[in-house]
Amino acid sequence: MSARHPIISVTGSSGAGTTSVRNTFEQIFRREDVSAVYIEGDGFHAFDRDTMRAKMAEEPNLSHFAPRANLLPELEETFRRYSESGEGRTRAYAHDEADAARLGVPIGTFTEWQEFSPGSDLLFYEGLHGCVVDNTIDLARYPDLKIGVVPVINLEWIQKLHRDRSIRGYSTEAVTDVILRRMPDYVQTICPQFSWTDINFQRVPTVDTSNPFIARWIPTADESLVVIRFRDPHGIDFSYLVSMIHDSFMSRANSIVIPGSKLDIAMQLILTPMIMQLVERKRRLG
Repeated sequence: MSARHPIISVTGSSGAGTTSVRNTFEQIFRREDVSAVYIEGDGFHAFDRDTMRAKMAEEPNLSHFAPRANLLPELEETFRRYSESGEGRTRAYAHDEADAARLGVPIGTFTEWQEFSPGSDLLFYEGLHGCVVDNTIDLARYPDLKIGVVPVINLEWIQKLHRDRSIRGYSTEAVTDVILRRMPDYVQTICPQFSWTDINFQRVPTVDTSNPFIARWIPTADESLVVIRFRDPHGIDFSYLVSMIHDSFMSRANSIVIPGSKLDIAMQLILTPMIMQLVERKRRLG
């Protein structure tokens, strides 16, 4: 953690909804005039698409969830550099034609590494591995605010199936194969990170999602609840949150449940003071 160069990490698996959470952070940054530099976890994959396919043919259980398929030592070094000096580097990955056109690289490849722009207020990471801790890596020690985005598993699969079919052009069978391939690393690498996060947002559908592989649409916000869990509830004004968020209630001493349609306002109420505390502390120290 660093008072001079704070880091925020948002961790969630593919289809969890981390992009929507990033959009809310960007709204807060824009409104509060906060200058952020961004890391997308895809930029720290170890292999381009063609190489990854070849690796998976050799190793059937390999997936992007696996630490060995990512440059986690380099990500940890980037976190360390930024926390010490406000410097670092990242790159971007082109998932589809739109990304390729925007980034100027072929689909399934990376841009060149680029150094961060100087003078930022904070670093924002969004990806799969923001809080990995194992025998060689400790990414969780660097971020000052760690967010987990964790839908219940069937909802996560529905979201991934719909995204990968409609946006990335994959078949249901191909997406199902990816889900099966990733399961060991989901259990061993993704899930343990949510014990390190400061706040978890877990979306829970209130409609039947028993068979996610035949679901025709994603449950809407009005068909969902969101459980918000605080690792350390000290200093959280739950009575204020319950009064401000209609139909919300506390389910445990460290958790509040809200209607899915109230997620954006809940994030604004909860995260804005935390972000501004980090930024104001940094600015005081120059």
